[in-house]
Amino acid sequence: MKRLLDCSASNFNNMTKEDLLFAIKASEGRVLMTETIASVQPLLTNITNAELASSQGADLLLINMFDVNRPEIIGLPKSTRPQSVIATLKQLTGRPVGVNLEAVDPEFAQEHNEIWAMCAGRAATPENVNALIDMRCDFIVLTGNPSNGVSNKAIIESLQQLKMHQKNKILIIAGKMHGAGVSSENGKKIITKQDVSSFANHGADVILLPAPGTVPGMSESYVSSLIDEAHKHNVLAMTAVGTSQEGADIDTIKHIALMSKMAGADLHHIGDTGYTGIALPENIRSYSIAIRGIRHTYARMARSVLR
Repeated sequence: MKRLLDCSASNFNNMTKEDLLFAIKASEGRVLMTETIASVQPLLTNITNAELASSQGADLLLINMFDVNRPEIIGLPKSTRPQSVIATLKQLTGRPVGVNLEAVDPEFAQEHNEIWAMCAGRAATPENVNALIDMRCDFIVLTGNPSNGVSNKAIIESLQQLKMHQKNKILIIAGKMHGAGVSSENGKKIITKQDVSSFANHGADVILLPAPGTVPGMSESYVSSLIDEAHKHNVLAMTAVGTSQEGADIDTIKHIALMSKMAGADLHHIGDTGYTGIALPENIRSYSIAIRGIRHTYARMARSVLR
């Protein structure tokens, strides 16, 4: 098995969940996941935002706002069949692809007309996960978009259901990068050591945490303590930039990247709303260079999908 830094498209095609986890861990904090929105006009019109993110050094591609009942990623070739959209994106980019699912808590569910408004095809249910597995999705992220009322309690309940039905068929990342519409889970309360422990005990393979400096109270030392808790449970930890700072200046991005690495992150996430739908492309590249240098960044950018 290879570290992810050295993997090509053909390696990713044959990876099991365990292989992917090993490849991430072996890369020692030098893996970058980029999130893009499936349902908005791409920055380059007829090229998906995920392809643009790949060109800037992203290793893993996370798709937000993907409805399994109406599968679409805007920017893919018009001939792409709905059930083949994820497989087609993987073929075009040579990258593992994952999808966000949301664990909405009925106690906090909100009706709104924002772009993030929920639908059944984005819910964190076993049925939707099975549909994504059939579409050749490599991983799922249980988290929440703004104002949708996703709580840590609801994430744990979803993990319990998935553990019962999926039997380790797909890599699961779980956590929150902002309050997601739950006012009692803001700042340091977005995720606690107890939440980390519960996520790990109920089947999460990777714990998602706000990156230092992205949420009030999420200092490098506090995030480090949460990552230590994840590692005690033998799971990985991913720091996330999900508060629109993916649209900040390059110096800010580099600072967040290095704080996340010093806190102990096994992999890094950069969000989807620098512009609506994708981080500033130069910030994706700058984040990659900050955590692993020019050589590995250019290697990921240049490596052909035919390798």
